Amino acid sequence: MAEAIQPSEANHYVWGEVCDGWHLVKQEGLSVIEERMPPGTAEQRHLHHRARQFFYVLAGEFTMELEDHLHRLTAGQGLEIVPGATHQARNESSADVRFLVISSPPSHGDREPAPASNSFLPERCAAGDEGATQRPGIDVSLKGFG
Repeated sequence: MAEAIQPSEANHYVWGEVCDGWHLVKQEGLSVIEERMPPGTAEQRHLHHRARQFFYVLAGEFTMELEDHLHRLTAGQGLEIVPGATHQARNESSADVRFLVISSPPSHGDREPAPASNSFLPERCAAGDEGATQRPGIDVSLKGFG
């Protein structure tokens, strides 16, 4: 029987050094994760060959660089990322952002680093120091944009 879930009851992980994720749904064909990114953080620019993703902002302001175009999203807005599209999640605001990442199939193990775009923001979350806990399926050993 299905049961209601909330982040406080979900499998929590820290990715990079300061970003949080909670697995709300983790099935073979679907992943739903709530994530939190502090101000000034960004993940590594990358793409997925199979996974289609949808990012939906719950609270705060979120910037998604998608194929060299910036999309600023606020609470109640979302953006679809099709397979093969290069993208980078960023928090360029002065407050935490919380959002859902919905992936089908799950994106773990389906991630390829992409070259830097023309706009640069340090990758505080994705490029953690030695010993940092990894975001599942993401290699945080890569430093910088390459």
